[in-house]
Amino acid sequence: MTTDTSSIVLLVLLSAIPALLVGAAMYLLTQRYLERDYRKKLLEVRLKNSEIILPIRLQAYERIILFLERITPSNLLIRVSPAGLTATEYQAHLLQEIRAEYTHNLSQQLYMSEVAWQQVKRAKEDVVSMINQNYQHLPEKARGTDLAKKVLETVLHNEVDPTSQALQLLKRELHEIF
Repeated sequence: MTTDTSSIVLLVLLSAIPALLVGAAMYLLTQRYLERDYRKKLLEVRLKNSEIILPIRLQAYERIILFLERITPSNLLIRVSPAGLTATEYQAHLLQEIRAEYTHNLSQQLYMSEVAWQQVKRAKEDVVSMINQNYQHLPEKARGTDLAKKVLETVLHNEVDPTSQALQLLKRELHEIF
């Protein structure tokens, strides 16, 4: 190789280095811009979703709180009258009412924390268990009013409603959201 050729190659290399540096800098700046733009758009989408989801979540918590209030033994026994029913019929009617309420609100778990939903399920199971246990302690020919009295006595004796813990947890979660 001649001196002229090597100086031309050296000159080309020296000219290419600044162009490569400028190209690399442009690439990095473009990447940062695109990344920042992506994060901004993602934040906008999340904010828009929040505007839509937040009212739905609030409604879900309201519905589940209403469900818990409706299956609270004192409220349930007032709402579902034992008049004219045997204890067996009344027990079946109460359990059917609880199942119907639960099934109606089952989809609300999508908008709740797993801990809250498990507490709701436990509250429902505790109410069902309380009704079943009190039913088992009744004589064979007992009336529905006897079952209602026995359930209320259990609530008064325990001094805690089986739905109260779930209600408190839901209210705490709502206060965290707002």
